[in-house]
Amino acid sequence: MKIVIEDTIKQYEELFSMEEEREDFYRFSMMKPFKQMWNIMNVPLKANQPNGYDVIMATKMLGYLDISNTETGKIALEKLKDIQALQTAYDTLKQCVKFIQDNNLKINADELRFGMYIADPEKLELQKGYCGFGGIPGFIQVSIYPNSYNIPKIPAVIAHEFHHNIRFSYFDWDHGNVTVGDYLIIEGLAESFAKELYGDELLGPWVTSFDKEDLEYSTEIIKDALDVKGFAEVSSYMFGDIIAKEQGYQPVGLSPFAGYAVGYQAVQSFMKVNNVGIGEATLLDTKEILYNCELFTK
Repeated sequence: MKIVIEDTIKQYEELFSMEEEREDFYRFSMMKPFKQMWNIMNVPLKANQPNGYDVIMATKMLGYLDISNTETGKIALEKLKDIQALQTAYDTLKQCVKFIQDNNLKINADELRFGMYIADPEKLELQKGYCGFGGIPGFIQVSIYPNSYNIPKIPAVIAHEFHHNIRFSYFDWDHGNVTVGDYLIIEGLAESFAKELYGDELLGPWVTSFDKEDLEYSTEIIKDALDVKGFAEVSSYMFGDIIAKEQGYQPVGLSPFAGYAVGYQAVQSFMKVNNVGIGEATLLDTKEILYNCELFTK
């Protein structure tokens, strides 16, 4: 599988040197290689009317840094250069591709296109300054405001998003009918894949920031909501109350990313109890993992 790493370091250098036309450069130079991904998500590169919904508004909503924020952006850019972030991304994706080749798995795409973008550290405060998107096979984006916490974890977040590419090559995403159970397993498998390749210590705050008590409490709430469906409803359980309120969803009494943490525990428990590896678990449907993980029946 061909791996294409967008040279976003060079692109940002050019962007931050521009006095005008930044928006069109961002749209048509930086985001156009992902046009197919944005089309599937119904995000136009440019809106038909001024200040309409387009890729600039969408990426801001996803926590990417505002392209007018030169000062903050340049600090992050220098750090990304120092740590050779794009080389890390390439090396990580090569390892991920080797895993699927060794385990007879597939991604429904001829090439994998990767982009690393600068995040807004305030918008991604709960995520410790980094997150990713890998829900459409053939494309991965990671946004990061590099810091001492998240820099070592870059390989794990890329692996997490890579796993979404695998999973969605076998199972379709149904935005209107996705259940809490489905979403738990999608995220639990992705983080379990990251653990398989890079170990517990590189996992994200979405699974590592829960103490035993909060995890048990979250599991109890989520246990009774496994069949709740629809992205807005499900998001309340996955992302927790703070983000739910920000996005206009109904809060359900959960800490940030509770669904991710519980999903990870469910998949880890399933793999342990049934002696199943992550490669095999990737191909199993939601119900098989949920009903045999023993997390919700204790």
